[in-house]
Amino acid sequence: QVEVVESGGGLVQSGGSLTLSCAASRIADTIYDMAWYRQVPGKQRELVALITRRDTTNYADAVTGRFAVSRDIAKNTVTLYMNDLKPEDTAVYYCVARTVSRDYWGQGTQVTVSS
Repeated sequence: QVEVVESGGGLVQSGGSLTLSCAASRIADTIYDMAWYRQVPGKQRELVALITRRDTTNYADAVTGRFAVSRDIAKNTVTLYMNDLKPEDTAVYYCVARTVSRDYWGQGTQVTVSS
């Protein structure tokens, strides 16, 4: 059974840092992109950061310069380094592993930034 599992969420004060990790397992197809999305209640899920197999990255404007994404292709893992966190970064963060045929989503991990 395919698994995409996030970890590392929690509560942090404004200006602090957190690192989110995601591991994808038992996906038969090649994973091309891995990405982090976030969602707050009542709003659409939004892209935070994406990394391709060639290590090309793409960030949302709101996190550029504060967040960094990296991946280990051999281990099918992706890591999101979040610095200078702000209350508006509070959300459930989801990891997605993208193959040519479909996206595999994790269950999400809560990040809460207190002011």
